[in-house]
Amino acid sequence: MADANAENPPNRVYVVPEKKIKSAMDMAKWEKSEAYYDLLGFISSMSVALQGTRASQNLEVSPVVEKLMNAIDRLEQLAVETPPIDQPARFGNAAFKTWFQKMRSESTQLIADALPETAKEAVKELQVYCEESFGNSTRIDYGTGHELAFVMFLMCLFKIGAIERKDEVAVGLKLFDKYIILVRKLQVTYRMEPAGSHGVWSLDDFQFVPFIWGSAQLAVNSPIEPAQFVEDKTIDKYRKELMFVGCIDYIRQVKTGHFAEHSNQLWSISAVPQWSKISTGLLKMYQKEVLSKFPVIQHVFFGSILTLTPVKPGTPLPCPRLGMVPRQSTSAVPPVPAPPKFGDGDSTM
Repeated sequence: MADANAENPPNRVYVVPEKKIKSAMDMAKWEKSEAYYDLLGFISSMSVALQGTRASQNLEVSPVVEKLMNAIDRLEQLAVETPPIDQPARFGNAAFKTWFQKMRSESTQLIADALPETAKEAVKELQVYCEESFGNSTRIDYGTGHELAFVMFLMCLFKIGAIERKDEVAVGLKLFDKYIILVRKLQVTYRMEPAGSHGVWSLDDFQFVPFIWGSAQLAVNSPIEPAQFVEDKTIDKYRKELMFVGCIDYIRQVKTGHFAEHSNQLWSISAVPQWSKISTGLLKMYQKEVLSKFPVIQHVFFGSILTLTPVKPGTPLPCPRLGMVPRQSTSAVPPVPAPPKFGDGDSTM
């Protein structure tokens, strides 16, 4: 299994990615592709890396990650400069189209400025995933397909070596968190609709991956039991520290009524006794409810970094091993097993 950071061959020719899943018949090609296996490998690797981490811990942030965080700050500033307009329609504020055009006009330069010299040629591929990450400007909606585009954007950065394995925790706790905060701001500011049938492929109408990584974060040394994440005192104490609780806090802000009624799937999750089981269960659910749905995957782009090249027959799907930590007395975040690697489509663990 090749390490993600080593997968930037000198003969790679970057291309503008295209949509290649044209019908439900193509889904089998997707589910046996290097891109699919790499994606699950990446999500699994990040899950393992985030175990036992906290948002407030000291982290070394690489220059590329720092510049990408600044880029998201810039996109948030564009939202401040593009307030919603008065319109009769309650949902789908047309000012989002203006913000979207501004984002597209600056995305190429923002990405180029963040990349190291060795990866500058990748801008033409990366910007497509980036621009797809914030919603649809025609329908003024956002859903798991747009979230998937950003996860693929991050994965591409690892695969071309722009960011490294040692950056995983910073990418999860800092960069991905900034992205989630921005898209929440867009959802609220422009009254965006959940993509699909009322967020049918999401856990909180819009997102899914923060719940996978957030529950993985709690698989080691969790300060709370799963049954506690719905309690107000837990949310108030940990919403800024723990990704999963931050997601629950957002739901609390935008929805009223009993949690069991408006977020039944998450309510049922609170009955599972172990966070590691919650995380691996959510990953399986994500495969079934997002990655196997043609209405989502028809919008995925493929280029030279993420390809539909088939994996070797019999290649096992990556799966994170969570909750295992060597017995060691230390006040620092405990070490965890080496994460599963991803890259080259060879995902044997």
